[in-house]
Amino acid sequence: MPVAKNGPVGVAVIGAGNISKQYLDHLTTFPDVKVLVIADLFEEAAAARAAEYGIETSGGVAAALDHHDVEIIVNLTIPAAHVEVAATAVRAGKHVWTEKPFSLDRESGLGLLKQAQAAGVRLGCAPDTFLGAGLQTARRLIDDGAIGTPQTALTMFQSPGPESWHPNPAFLFQAGAGPLFDMAPYYLTTLVQTFGPIAKVAAVGNTAFPTRTIGSGPKEGEVFDVEVPTHVSAIATFSSGASSHSVFSFESPRARMGFVEITGIEGTISLPDPNNFDGDILLCKRGEEDWTSIPCEGPADGRGLGVLDMARAIRAGVPHRATGELAYHVLDAMVSITESVESGEFVHVASTAPASTPVPVDWNPTEATLQEPLS
Repeated sequence: MPVAKNGPVGVAVIGAGNISKQYLDHLTTFPDVKVLVIADLFEEAAAARAAEYGIETSGGVAAALDHHDVEIIVNLTIPAAHVEVAATAVRAGKHVWTEKPFSLDRESGLGLLKQAQAAGVRLGCAPDTFLGAGLQTARRLIDDGAIGTPQTALTMFQSPGPESWHPNPAFLFQAGAGPLFDMAPYYLTTLVQTFGPIAKVAAVGNTAFPTRTIGSGPKEGEVFDVEVPTHVSAIATFSSGASSHSVFSFESPRARMGFVEITGIEGTISLPDPNNFDGDILLCKRGEEDWTSIPCEGPADGRGLGVLDMARAIRAGVPHRATGELAYHVLDAMVSITESVESGEFVHVASTAPASTPVPVDWNPTEATLQEPLS
């Protein structure tokens, strides 16, 4: 079990790839956390990223795990390595924040939850976009009765696929990715925050092309195999009795991303893109024909808000919001969707998820709230 400390929370990032820059752009501006180490299997990549952000220590994974002042490991490895890296960090007595997905299967995900509980450490997982101003403002509107009791939702993510712009996209078409595992966490987390736990799902899916070709970067022209469905259409029913219909696709020539509409008995609300931290909110009440635009309120600093929320919660001894249990429930739902695609039947989702407390409008990521005690 970690030793209680005071002051800003020490953080190490494992994984110096593309997503690390999005995290470090923000983590290095939050005074309540201190990035101490950048680590990667490719130590030269870790060193380059550390130099870019003025981080003193870099190296292999051990550089992060063995650092005495590191309390949270930010696990930005590829999906297939998420559980292995997180489990290693837990054994080292570290709290862990992991990029989505939480795991690739139920067994390893449940095992990680039990391991962390036994070790007395916390698990957190992306997405943390639901902590941002956009989705939190929408949540306050729904909680305040703006659309009445929420009943249904329609969500849509459609794109041609990431191979046109991503320098190394093959892993996004392998097990543990595809449009379902790569993008659904944003949408399903938003729905669970609105309706509560998912009870059962049904889905269909298909794969348009057996191979894809990298369209840019040093690997341009390379062909790779597609191992997962690249179009999934899913319906879900929630323990509350609500329902949703979602499309996740890498097969659409026309990109339509970030579409989330939730309808209640008194109106419909259009939410911001759940892959972003702010955005436009539109509200249409029953009997009205036009949308009303609602401004967002609250923090919208970007990836890393979940790490900061975990850090402050550790110091305060209160639950953090983007928990491992929430991420496991979303993972369980995605695995169930995959099983439904294969079986053609409804699949029950056995897990549940704790409710996350709302983020106060005045919650300020750039405020220093964890000061070192005076000697």
